[in-house]
Amino acid sequence: MKIFAVGMNYAQHNLTLHEQAERPETPVIFTKCDTALLKDGKPFFIPDHLGSIEYEAELVVRICKLGKTIPVRFAHRYYDAVTVGIDFTARDLQKKLRKAGLPWDLCKGFDGSAVLGEWVSTDKTKSVQQLRFRLDVNGKPVQEGYSGDMLYTVDEIIAYISRYFTLRTGDLLFTGCPSGCGPVRIDDHLEGYLEGKKVLAFNCK
Repeated sequence: MKIFAVGMNYAQHNLTLHEQAERPETPVIFTKCDTALLKDGKPFFIPDHLGSIEYEAELVVRICKLGKTIPVRFAHRYYDAVTVGIDFTARDLQKKLRKAGLPWDLCKGFDGSAVLGEWVSTDKTKSVQQLRFRLDVNGKPVQEGYSGDMLYTVDEIIAYISRYFTLRTGDLLFTGCPSGCGPVRIDDHLEGYLEGKKVLAFNCK
């Protein structure tokens, strides 16, 4: 199983963190290790040696069939479910790595950094580009997103990734973070909602 993620895919988030709002020339792709996956409501243990850890709530899609060099017009056939996930980021470390022009693996792919909610079949949702999602921390909304605001659509991202990697059943795609990310602390309770339905809930320890 491969975990793909997209950076800089929402204009306002880009403006807040990277001081630019325009669409990147190509999708910004990075990966996470399989040990980054955290699901079934298990707690997230905040690593105390990585500095500030921030949540980034994202729409996640599940790949459902084998594919390589997939045309955009056929990409919708390659995923069958969506959910809300968290792309935890070691923000202090990310800033250091970006400044040095180094890869993001250490700040993005550490253990437990890819939190996954309950899957919802695409047959039971609106179009993947018409979904609203939200993250609450300790009962208060902190982040809201609308997939229609993505700079690169899910289908465009899948087509792009498949030019470099063979997609397989069970691979995951974190599609990017809207504005509103922030730090997590011990005892925080996080809940993710997709179209008003709670699909994610876990504690930080």
